[in-house]
Amino acid sequence: MKTTSFKSTRLVISLLAAGVIGGAGVTAFQAERAHAASAPVVAASVSASPNVSVVLPNFAQIVQRYGPAVVNISVTGSTKVSDDMPMAGHQGSPDPFGNDPFFEFFRQFEQGQGQRQGGTREVPTRAEGSGFIISPDGLILTNAHVVRNAKVVTVKLTDRREFRAKVLGADPKTDIAVLKIDAHDLPVVALDKTSNLQVGDWVLAIGSPFGFENSVSAGIVSAKDRTLPDDSAVPFIQTDVAVNPGNSGGPLFNTRGQVVGINSQIYSQTGGFEGLSFAIPINVALRMEQKIVATGKVEHARLGVSVQDVDQTLANSFKLAKPEGALIASVEKGSPAAKAGLQTGDVIQSVDGKPIVSSGDLPAIIGLDSPGDTLKLGIWRKDAPLTVTARLGNANDKTTQVASSSNAAGQGKIGLTLRPLQSEEKQQAGVDHGLLIEDASGPAAMAGVQSGDVLLAIDGTPIRSVDQARTVVAHSGKSVALLIQRGEDKIFVPVQLG
Repeated sequence: MKTTSFKSTRLVISLLAAGVIGGAGVTAFQAERAHAASAPVVAASVSASPNVSVVLPNFAQIVQRYGPAVVNISVTGSTKVSDDMPMAGHQGSPDPFGNDPFFEFFRQFEQGQGQRQGGTREVPTRAEGSGFIISPDGLILTNAHVVRNAKVVTVKLTDRREFRAKVLGADPKTDIAVLKIDAHDLPVVALDKTSNLQVGDWVLAIGSPFGFENSVSAGIVSAKDRTLPDDSAVPFIQTDVAVNPGNSGGPLFNTRGQVVGINSQIYSQTGGFEGLSFAIPINVALRMEQKIVATGKVEHARLGVSVQDVDQTLANSFKLAKPEGALIASVEKGSPAAKAGLQTGDVIQSVDGKPIVSSGDLPAIIGLDSPGDTLKLGIWRKDAPLTVTARLGNANDKTTQVASSSNAAGQGKIGLTLRPLQSEEKQQAGVDHGLLIEDASGPAAMAGVQSGDVLLAIDGTPIRSVDQARTVVAHSGKSVALLIQRGEDKIFVPVQLG
């Protein structure tokens, strides 16, 4: 179970394994297998207007044909808990053997806050999820979070047969895992390899919500290429299909009977379905499956930059035509980005010709590549386009980060009181230039700039003196982009000058 703050609303990102105690992780991974043969869909045409007709699908044939290839996954394992954690039935404690889906979440939270001290003990965990068979000899895709900490994984087919499954590998970053059972001539799903899914298309989910095996629900594709604030490298498919704990790892079908995604997460304030569900695209899962089957693991690439979104104010400051791209807030020393010549203040606009609209698009692309891959980056630097070639490193060293603009953002026109940094202050901050912000008011304060911040650059120009800062601001337009360092973090802060 993960939590996140999404703008002003506190929401729960629920990983959809139905655990009695503990989170348990799902396995779901690659396999570029050819399971063609799509089932025809019987549809009724409903006239919405003289010029528009709406086709309503009948999913019965898909369920009959491919439902037997959807499996229920039961996981038993163990996790460590504090000796001070009350056992089941103790007053004031969650019931770890009941139906409290937040037990593991709050246990980890309390341990992280240091509220419980002492030793630890192993506590048994149980969870349920879903999966689907992709090869007749028993390869199964599911979510990585379903089989996390698993000691015994049991797969149950629709014909009631049960098999002990081996976890071939799992990749937490994409939440994909691959299982193998010792069986032959199994029913398999058809896989969509064309990526023709469109927003508004009808889709169907089959899984085991709350343990109710082979439950069917349907809806439409709400959006594609969604990036979530959970350090994931997945361009999720967003749907309004009703999925709940236990649906994790189950297939998402199109109307041709082909699997287009793996149901993985929901946004919820209650832990149950509230209209927002997210699936991992099948092409992403297949890439991971191929790596797991071949090597037992997945290695992800890294570029070595921290990036943030470009809003309209930043776009104006950098003279961009549109508020799009990933603005580089910092470049790691010795990283692939540094070796490629990328600089703080560059705006990455494309990767191998694919547009970068928001900052989250970049890690979603980089994270699915392999170490050693070479990419062409289209960037915007000093009011002009430029192409840079970068050879990617290994994410096991460090990962591409997305900077958060919510924690950062100056006297005169901008509202900053500045002074040069002393030599010891430069050494402490780890910089060779910049000005200390002694006070922030007016536009700068409204943007979030604080006293004690270090001003490194304005509109991409490194700042080394107060006079230089005053000159750059005087020649700017209605907005400026301040590169601020606060502690060890760097971020561009857009400031409207009025």
